[in-house]
Order: sequence, then structure tokens, then C-alpha cells
Amino acid sequence: MNTHARLALAVLSAATLMTVLDGSIVTVALPEIQRDLGFDSAGLSWTVNAYLIAFGGLLLLGGRLGDLFGRKTIFLIGNAVFTAASLIAGAATTPALLIGARFLQGVGSAFASAVALGILVTLFTDHRQRKVAIGVFGFTGAAGAAIGQVLGGVLTDAFGWHWIFLINVPIGLATVALAVAVLPADRAGGGVRRADLIGATLVTAGLMLGIYTVVGIESHGWTSSRTLGLAAVSLLLLAAFVIRQSRVADPLLPLRVFRSRAVSGANLVQMLTVSAMFAFQVLLALYLQRVLGYAALETGLAMLPAAVAIGGVSLFASARLTLRFGERAVLITGLLLLLAAMVRLANVPVHASYPVDLLPVMVLIAGFGLVLPALTALGMSGAAADDAGLVSGLFNTTQQIGMALGVAVLTTLAASRTGALATAGASDAEALTGGYRTAFAVAAGLLVAALAVAVTVLRPVAVALPATPPAAVHPA
Repeated sequence: MNTHARLALAVLSAATLMTVLDGSIVTVALPEIQRDLGFDSAGLSWTVNAYLIAFGGLLLLGGRLGDLFGRKTIFLIGNAVFTAASLIAGAATTPALLIGARFLQGVGSAFASAVALGILVTLFTDHRQRKVAIGVFGFTGAAGAAIGQVLGGVLTDAFGWHWIFLINVPIGLATVALAVAVLPADRAGGGVRRADLIGATLVTAGLMLGIYTVVGIESHGWTSSRTLGLAAVSLLLLAAFVIRQSRVADPLLPLRVFRSRAVSGANLVQMLTVSAMFAFQVLLALYLQRVLGYAALETGLAMLPAAVAIGGVSLFASARLTLRFGERAVLITGLLLLLAAMVRLANVPVHASYPVDLLPVMVLIAGFGLVLPALTALGMSGAAADDAGLVSGLFNTTQQIGMALGVAVLTTLAASRTGALATAGASDAEALTGGYRTAFAVAAGLLVAALAVAVTVLRPVAVALPATPPAAVHPA
């Protein structure tokens, strides 16, 4: 691999690192942001959701625009938008300004992420070099998840929450400058006419409105005219998107891909699982700080064992277990481990001991390192050759939407339960803990549903055992 190729890989990996960091670094700073900007408990989730919904809603469009106008062009635009939005977020003085900046960050991340892997596989045509490059690229994402919360704690404690966003600015500027010089130019393949901007608008608006409706339930109630009316409009927008995809000549998401049980089942299992697990990350960070009194840095360090366990299992165990037992068995095992973790958290005490009550949970969360690789393999096994890129983009999209829906629904349930317990006379710590227990119990229910789909819908993939153990296994 020559120097030019290494620089290109570094640029693509840096962009991925920023995207992953931005999804996790904010979680430990949420209490500080809430105190400084005056968010209410439910509205605070929009600091996470605005980013995730824009990211998930625009991934498919970003990949399509890369095909039409050139991947390098879209990559540069995405990183420039993300960098500018990070500067706005770091300077935000009101909740509305921060939420708007987070939405723009999601737009930039979606465009850059949607084309990054496509650039990588066209840049590295040698099979061995491509294998190494994809391994580095994938490990960057895992590393970002592992260090995001610790870095967020360090920056929040030392400099204030603003710097969790401002740190992206110099990295983003350097990424754009290097990308102009080292990324290969590619030919555009079409125009605006074929980009299905209407479809992208319908699906993004429908999802955003749906999340907004869920977040407002705490204040307006489940059966209020506002909640029911907004939910109906959201469903109409999403239905219009589905109808358009069935009729437009160049759909953003061709509906034929859902005919595969593997594709449909894997995406449904993923949405249920990440809804539970990303909300776990947000809620546990709030529990550690608001109930146990941890500082931001202490929160990051307390959650680090989970990230290390996920990364270790994903890198060193997942591929070997899959070769031996098959993707479906590994997936079900991982889901059972995650379910055990959520059941423990659903009974977490007010005065928890980290070694006794929380460290075992961090170990069980390693199951996520089994779930995602197995799901990816199962989902892609049902994709036709012509649809491989589309199915890959769909998989990323359902992951982001699951994260956003999980955070919105479970934080709203936690806030509602906390309010009810406080009204009944419970102390602040008891009320907060009761709210988090409720959310973790619902997360356990989501994992039970994911298990049911995995058992009944996903079929085993044939496993060919090698005659001798492989010398090295690269899960990417």
C-alpha cells in the first residue's frame, strides 16, 4: 500500500471516526447540556434524535447522489456541512439552535458516510490490500465507539460541553483539505432528475414528525388530539413514501428487496435491538450521573468496559464462532446475553454498587459484538448481486432509525414514570430510578421481540467448516 493510498484511507477513516464519535460523545454531556440550556427531560432526547434522524433518513439519498454527481464531491460536501454544523453546535446558546445544528451534523454525516465505503472499495482493487483497508476502516468505527464516552467526559469536565462539538472543527477542516488532494476523482452518472428528492423528503419528514410526536407524549398524553393528529400525519407521509417507491422510475428504496426473508428479518431484528441498546447507552449515562452522582469523566470510564467488551468480542471471537456454529446461532446467543443485561438493569437499585450491580451488565453487553456481525452476514446473504449496495445502505438506515426511535420512546417512558413517582411522593433518586427501570424493562421486551423474529423468520445459513483452523480471521 503506497503513501497516497494510506493517506486516502486515513481521510476516510477520520470521517468515519467523527461520525461514530458524534453519536456517542454527546451522551455523557447530556446532564450538563440540560442544565446550561434549560432542556426539559423529554426535549433533551432531541439532542441525540435530531442527529440520528437526519443521518438515518438521508443515507440512501446520500449514496444515490454519490452515484449521480461523484462520490468525492458528495464526500467533500458532507464533511464541509458537518464541520460547519459542529461550529454552530459548539456556539449554541438555546435548545433550538443546538437541535438545528445537530440536524445539520446528521445531514453532513449521512452524505459523507454513504459514499466513504464506495470510495474505499474502488480505491483498493488488490484483494489483499482491500481486505486490510476494510479492516482498518471497520476498526476505526469500533474504536470511535469505545473512546467516545471517555473523550466526552474528559472534554466536558475540563472545558465544558461546547468542546465535544468544537473538537470536530479542526479535524473536519484537515479531512476536507486532505480529501481534495488524495481522494480519486470519479465520474458523475446522472442528474437531479433521477435523485428522488421527493422520496427523501417524504421519509425524512415522516420520521422526524413521528419522533417529535413521541417526545411530546409526556406533556400532552398518549390519547390527546395533538398526539393522535401528528401520528396520523406522520403515518401518511411514510405511506406516501412507500407508494412513491412502488411507482417512481428510479426509487430511493426499491420495494423488491423486502421479498427476501433474510433482508426483511435481519433489518427488523436490527431495528428492535439497536432501539434497546442505544437507549441503554443514553439512559445508563443519565442514571450514573443523576442518581449515583458520577461526574462526566467517571461516567465515561464506568461505561468503557462495555465498549471494550463489544470491540473485543467483535474482533477476536465473532468470526470464529460464526465459522463454527453459523450466523443464526451466534445471533441468538448474543441476543440472550443482551436480554440478561436488560433484565438486571430493570431491577437496578437506587444505591447501586458498581462492581456488584453494574459491572456484570457491562460484561453481558459484549453480546452486541456477536449480534451486529451476524446480522450483517444474514442480511447480506439475502441480497442479489445488483442490490448489494442498496441492501447495505438499507441496513445502515434501519440502524440509525432504530437508535432514534429507541431513544425517543424509552426516554419518554422514563420521564413519564419519573413524573408519576415524584407526584406520588417519591424522592428524586427513587423517582429517577423508577423511570429508568421502566425504560430498561421495555428495552428487555424489545429484545424478546428481536429473539422471536430471529427464531421464526431468519433461516440458518449453511456453514462450511474449514479442514484446518484459519491462520487469521478478519471480521470485517
